[in-house]
Amino acid sequence: MAGLKDYVNKQVGDHREQIEYHVREILKLIGEDVEREGLLETPARVTRMYEEIFAGYDVDPRDVLGVTFEENHEELVIVKDIVYYSQCEHHMAPFFGKVHIGYIPSGRIAGLSKLARLVEAVTRRLQVQERITSQIADIMEEVLKPQGVMVVVEGEHLCMCARGVKKPGSKTVTSAVRGSFRTDAASRAEFLSLIKQ
Repeated sequence: MAGLKDYVNKQVGDHREQIEYHVREILKLIGEDVEREGLLETPARVTRMYEEIFAGYDVDPRDVLGVTFEENHEELVIVKDIVYYSQCEHHMAPFFGKVHIGYIPSGRIAGLSKLARLVEAVTRRLQVQERITSQIADIMEEVLKPQGVMVVVEGEHLCMCARGVKKPGSKTVTSAVRGSFRTDAASRAEFLSLIKQ
């Protein structure tokens, strides 16, 4: 996975004609005229979009962290404000926001850009915010075996803002705490303080 544009959902490409057919049928079923100029290419555009926004299915998030490095640094490392876009598995509506990852290494570190790639691999599939938060923390713990990991995810969900209760601007915040962060209140407080700056 060299770059964010370098990976796509190959299954979508393999089923391009079927997906385009079904998008066209959905457009008909909601009352649209699929022969109208603005909609002629919509099924193909939606299919191309699916290749990109669901690219996480073709990536093992554990592999994204790639090569790790031996390093004696045993102080807090934070990458914050990692922007993500995902799709709610309940309504297939977008949700988006920021991920903040902090960890205390125990001899191994990952390249900082790899943490952003991990977020991409986990979010580019049908998801719920709670699972994104846990998966990122669990993968960090599994691959890097740090002393502790803390992940905070902020999200704005269109299924809540644009439909249903219709509360635009409301944010959902989830967190996952692993290892030493569970017992060390000072480390948790330091992480939370630094991500607010």
